[in-house]
Formats: sequence, structure tokens, C-alpha cells
Amino acid sequence: MSMLTRYDLPAIAVLVATCASPVIAQPKYDPGASDAQIRVGNIVPYSGPLSAYSVYGKTVAAYFNKINAEGGINGRSIKLISYDDGYSPPKTVEQARRLIESDEVLLIFNSLGTPTNSAIRKYMNAKKVPQLFVQSGATKWNDPKNFPWTMGWVPSYQTEGHIDAGYLLDTHPNGKVAVLYQNDDFGKDYLTGLRDGLAGKMPIVAEVSYETTDPTIDSQILTLRASGADVFANFTTAKFATQAIKKIAEIGWKPVHLLDNVSRSVAAVLKPAGLQNAQGILAAGYTKDPTDPTWSNDPAVKEWSAFMDRYYPDGDKTDISIVNAYTAAQMLVRVLQQCGNDLTRANVMMQAASLRGLKLGMLLPGIVVNTAPNDFAPIKQMQMMRFSGDHWQVFGPVLTGAVRTAARPRAE
Repeated sequence: MSMLTRYDLPAIAVLVATCASPVIAQPKYDPGASDAQIRVGNIVPYSGPLSAYSVYGKTVAAYFNKINAEGGINGRSIKLISYDDGYSPPKTVEQARRLIESDEVLLIFNSLGTPTNSAIRKYMNAKKVPQLFVQSGATKWNDPKNFPWTMGWVPSYQTEGHIDAGYLLDTHPNGKVAVLYQNDDFGKDYLTGLRDGLAGKMPIVAEVSYETTDPTIDSQILTLRASGADVFANFTTAKFATQAIKKIAEIGWKPVHLLDNVSRSVAAVLKPAGLQNAQGILAAGYTKDPTDPTWSNDPAVKEWSAFMDRYYPDGDKTDISIVNAYTAAQMLVRVLQQCGNDLTRANVMMQAASLRGLKLGMLLPGIVVNTAPNDFAPIKQMQMMRFSGDHWQVFGPVLTGAVRTAARPRAE
């Protein structure tokens, strides 16, 4: 055996061994992720006129505690850093900068509000930080071409307004509609969807707006009643929805009453308004109402109830906002699990845009999550429901409404 052959044998053995060994990919991390932890930011109104929606932050925190107790996400704990913005866009900007530049979160998740999230969208995209599953149904969140780091979550307000219109045309074709809406993108998107859906086939005889700083909307309700309308579209947030329901009962107006999904919480809206005043109110929704006896033996509802008992015992089980936040948190966990050891911000967005037919337990049957690189609207379906007794009852088929992304309501 030659010297060459003798010295080559160990080299060949090493080469064979190397080729036979699996290649283990090294973890990839952006700020906010490590071998041990994933940091997630959140901004909600813990104070101010929309503080009823603080349950979104509280629910997400409770759900992440559950995930951590069960071993975390691929062995990593998830840390939520949630700040109050009082539903004030300048404060939202301040808190977003704090989360990204000081706390170094991987992403901002499920922050609440249309004007508040609008205020940080350009900043988030310039920083290339995911603004993921925004808790707002503004149509603008589905714009991956121009804002590839921002994705919505709930069905768009235009979709919901379109579905409301279809219901009215089918069941009250001779109606006259009066609309109360919040004077921002939130309210205007609802109004656009309703107008588009009615398509001139049913008159809107009055449109009245309010500001979130208004103490009451009593005068707006009186104006709408004086219009002669027999249909009332109530596109408001929690505090003002409660006021509207109470005022309508007080003055004895009995229109067909359509309430937006944002304000269909029994705990935060209907109970304060008086359940006796809420009977027969209509809404379009996408999640199960745990108080509806229809779901009393549903495994997903039982799982949610057990979560509430153990991780959020102070939460009100009649507050549908808690169900919505719980479902959004489940979806983020799914995305982070799919990321595996590639916890870069780019991969988070890639996984979020790669969901196909995802079923989450508290979504109504037939409603599924679908996203794609050119589709940042995860939920597009809803179902009509009617308030009866102390809970919502679904009826009719699962529906999909159209949107008009470039739509703008008429000037006031």
C-alpha cells in the first residue's frame, strides 16, 4: 500500500462520516427572539373612552401564560409587553417606538383601533417589523403590495356593512335607513360597505357621526329618529353603542336595529344598556357566543371555558371581545410554531401569509382562515345573529361580503 493510499484512508472515512451525518440548521433570530424567549408587543386602550376593549390585552396575556405553562412555543417562552395608548394615535406612536426601539419586540400583535394602528403603519413598515393581526376591520390592512408588514385579523368593516345591506334588502326591502357612525376610518368603512351593498335599492335617509370625545350621542339619536327611518344602522364602539341602545328605548323608537360586531359584547355593551332594551337587535359575527346554549356541549367552548377558569378568572364570560382576542392569540401561536427555528421578522410574515383553511375552535362553523402573499385578510366570512333573552342566536348561512378598497364616503 502506497503512502498516498495510507494517508487517504482516514480522510475518506471522515468524508463518508460527514456525508452520513444530518445537517442541523442553526436558529435564525431577529431582535425579540432567542433560544429561550419570544417578545411580543401589544397596544390597547387600558384607559379612555374605549377602555372596555382593554380585555384584548388582558386576554392575550392570559393565553400566553397558558402556552408558557404548557412548554411554550418550540421550547421558547412567549413574553407579552402591552402598553396603554388611551385610543390616542399620538400615544400609539410613542408606545410603538418604545416597544421596537427600547423593548426590542419581535413584532406588534393585535393592537386595537383603526386610527391608532393607522398612525403607526408607515413606521412599522419602514422598520420592517410585523404589525400582525391588527384588531380592526379597516379595509386598509389588506394592502400587502404597499404595506407588506401589516396584516389585519377580523372581517373587514366594509364586508360587514355589505352583509348587513344584503340582509336588509332580503328582509326589509321597503325600509328607510338611518346611520350613526364614528367619525373616523372605523365608522366610514362600515358606512361605505352599507352604501355599496344597498346600491341605491334602499334609501339612506340620514347619516350622523360622532366623535370619541363626545360625552353622549343623545342628540344624534333624536336627529336620526326625526328622519322617519325604520331601520337603524348602529356603527359605534362600546360606550356609544350602549348609549344608543338606551336612548332608543327611552324615546320609544322601534326600528330594525343593526349593531356592528365590534359592539356586540353582552358584558361591555348590552348589559349596561339593559338586556330588555337589546331584544331583537341584529348583528353579523364570526365567533361563537359561549352563552348561547347551542354551544353548551361544544368541545372548543368547553376548552375556552376551562381556560377562563384557570388563566383569566376575573374575565367576564359574556364578553365576546375575550373570545375574539383568545382566537387571535391562537392564530399567532400557530404562526410562531410554523416559524420553527427561523424567528426572523421576514419569516413571521411569510408564515402569516401562508395559512390555508385554518380552523380555530371558537370560529363559527364554516368560517376558516385563509391568507396568501397577496391576501392579508384572514377572515372574510360572517353569519347573521339575533339577540334573544341573554345571548346571541345565529341564523341563516355563512356569508361573504364584497369590499371596495379605494372607497371613500361622501363629505359631511
